[in-house]
This record gives sequence, C-alpha cells and structure tokens, in this order.
Amino acid sequence: MVNAMTAPREEYDIGDLVFAREAIFNDGGIPDIAADAQLATPGAKGVVVLFGHTEMEPHEEIYLVRFEGTDGILGPPVGCLPDELTQDEAEAQALAAA
Repeated sequence: MVNAMTAPREEYDIGDLVFAREAIFNDGGIPDIAADAQLATPGAKGVVVLFGHTEMEPHEEIYLVRFEGTDGILGPPVGCLPDELTQDEAEAQALAAA
C-alpha cells in the first residue's frame, strides 16, 4: 500500500466516518482472526485510518477502515474498496435494517 502522505487526495480521508455497504469478511489477511470471519455487517460504522493504492492495481483506491463492533470497540483495520463504503447515514441505516 502506498503511504497516505505520498498518495493523491482520495474519495475518503483519514478520520472520515464511513459505513459498510455490505458484509465484509476476512480474506485471510488479518492474522489471529479466522479466515472468512465477518468483520463488518451491512451498515456498520467505521473510521478511515489510512488510504492508498495496491501495488498490483495502482489505479484502484483502497482504504483501511476500523469498524465498530457491537460492543462499541473498534476492530482491526480492514482493507476496503470504495464501492464497499458509503458516508450516507440513511443508506447505512437501511442496510442495517435489511
């Protein structure tokens, strides 16, 4: 991942509040958490902690987001693509209710 200090301004910035548009699962990239464990439910609230691009797809943005668990504690940083996130709180509430 490219450091946020050297990457151009992206759709979301560090500290931005975002919501998961879909269920997000561990793809095996987060150690000590079961592969395929659910990391965020649709509508889950999170905060962007870093952004950049992958080396394999330098034109594709990726955001590290820490999602709030049901206990109110932020989970580990999770890599998310822009289409997996929204800042629309009404959309997030509808997703969570579905």
